[in-house]
Amino acid sequence: MPQRLGRLAHRETETDELAGRLVTLLDPTSGAAEAYRTLRTNLLYSAFVDEPAKVIVVTSHGPGEGKSTTCANLGVVLAQAGKNVLILDCDFRKPVIHRFFGLRNLYGVVDVLVGERKLQDLGAEPVEGLRVMPVGHIPLNPTELLGSRRFSELPASLREEFDYVLIDAPPVGLVSDPAILATQGDGVLLVSDAQTTRKGSVRQAVRSLEAARTNIVGAVMNNVETSKGSYYYSYTYHS
Repeated sequence: MPQRLGRLAHRETETDELAGRLVTLLDPTSGAAEAYRTLRTNLLYSAFVDEPAKVIVVTSHGPGEGKSTTCANLGVVLAQAGKNVLILDCDFRKPVIHRFFGLRNLYGVVDVLVGERKLQDLGAEPVEGLRVMPVGHIPLNPTELLGSRRFSELPASLREEFDYVLIDAPPVGLVSDPAILATQGDGVLLVSDAQTTRKGSVRQAVRSLEAARTNIVGAVMNNVETSKGSYYYSYTYHS
C-alpha cells in the first residue's frame, strides 16, 4: 500500500509540474507568454494566405524538448485571440496533454478511432474557445491505428469545425508515428531545446519529415538563455 501511495504522489507531483508550464494562463505578462503570442502572430499572418495551415502537427526530435508544452500554450493563445481551437493528443505512447489542463485521460482519440465513442461526445473546454481531446485508452498498435483510413478521415472533418487543430505527436527520432501524422496535417512545427538538442538531431528530424513529404511551417526553440534568465523563444520559417 505505501508503495502504491508513493506512485500516486509522484504522479500528482508530475501533473502539477506540467500544469505549471501553462505560462500563457499562469503568467500571461512573462517573456515566455509573449513568445507564444509572437508564435501565434506568425501563424496567423503567415504566407499561407490562400491555403492557411489549419491542422498543425507539433513534434520534436527527442523527448523532453517541450513539444507538448508548446502545443498546450499555443492552443491557449490562439483561443485567447478568438479562434476556435482543438488540441488532439496523438502521442499514443506517452500522452501528457491532459495533465497540462488538469483533465482525466479516460476516453479520447483512440476510443473515437476504434468506434467506441463519438467525437462530439468527448473532450473538454478548459479555456473558452479551446477544446482538448486526450488520447484515451492506450492502444497496442499505435502506428497501425494512426495509419488507418479512419484516422486519415479525422483531420478533414475537423477542418470544417475548427479554425485550428493542433496535434501533439511523438518525437520524430523515436518512432515513425510523427511522419504518419504529419502527412495528415497542413504543416509541422518542429520543437527543440536550446540547452539539450544537438544541431545534428535537428537536421536529422528535418530530413525525416522532408522524406515523408511534409511541410515544415516553423520551428520553436525552447529554453533560450538571456540576460534575464531563460524563457521560451519561438520563431517560424517557411520551406
